[in-house]
Amino acid sequence: MQSISVKKLYEQFEHFMVIDVREKWEWDIACISGSVHMPLKDLPAKISELDQNRTIAVICHHGSRSARAAAFLLQHGFTTVYNVVGGIDAWAREIDPSVSLC
Repeated sequence: MQSISVKKLYEQFEHFMVIDVREKWEWDIACISGSVHMPLKDLPAKISELDQNRTIAVICHHGSRSARAAAFLLQHGFTTVYNVVGGIDAWAREIDPSVSLC
């Protein structure tokens, strides 16, 4: 599985479909504008909504749930999937300390 830093994701954001796999209550607290909310538990049922031809970056709070989600996507035919190292926590610390409600 490939990983990507929040800095690299920020620099190339327009090239990614960013999927946030955190729970709704976490998303309500803070999220990245332009990302797609799809909780990890819902991913199997909603996988058909995703474009296998897109480059996908998966994010969660710190990176463990997104790693599981990225592995799941790879097992189901997606080929260009990245796990965002450090998750939304790293994004808030390194990119945008004012990560706001969506």
